[in-house]
Amino acid sequence: MNIMNDNMIVDRLFLMSDEKYAAFQAKLIPTIYPNRIIGVRTPELRALAKTLINENDSDLFLSSLPHKYFEENQLHAFMISLETDFTKCIAKVKAFLPFIDNWATCDQTLPKAFIKEPEKLLPDICKWLKSDKIYTVRFAIGLLMRHFLGENFKPEYADMVASLRSGEYYVNMMIAWYFATALAKQYDFIIPYLEAKKLDNWAHNKAIQKSLESYRISPERKEYLKTLKI
Repeated sequence: MNIMNDNMIVDRLFLMSDEKYAAFQAKLIPTIYPNRIIGVRTPELRALAKTLINENDSDLFLSSLPHKYFEENQLHAFMISLETDFTKCIAKVKAFLPFIDNWATCDQTLPKAFIKEPEKLLPDICKWLKSDKIYTVRFAIGLLMRHFLGENFKPEYADMVASLRSGEYYVNMMIAWYFATALAKQYDFIIPYLEAKKLDNWAHNKAIQKSLESYRISPERKEYLKTLKI
């Protein structure tokens, strides 16, 4: 068994660093200090995540929280996403969520284990939506968007998102993203939320903007959405 400690993993990350890419990333993720961004591209991080899991080097790293660098958090997210056992995966997610500090890590934590059994997520989603942590709330909305807008959709899930009120940009952006996606997938159920102005004004208008940019919404529906802007 080849056990690699945190410092060794960080050293490995620095060997893959690209200064120009680090500067580019820093502009995209303003909530992270630039000196915490190494500059490793996503495909390389995903490949390393698979390698560490295959080498049985994942458990020690996953238990070492908080991480210092953005790429460590990304690596952590990709390792969790590869976990196929639901019980193990949800435990790892719960341990990691409080330490997520940026939209990229939040949105790229996409556990495969959740795809087959999304209904098991609902109790935790309800708890996470009430969290005082920005990215825990964003993560919960993302789960509702990814797993509960198709055959698992129920209007009560849209109600949960519509009732949220936040002064946080990254929460409100995800609310808008949720409703724009919901309009593409469940238009007849979702359009009344905009007609009745059930969302915060900013999220309402941003959802319409994102819908107008979507290729999944017909030109006719887009014209009607324009009339609903606040």
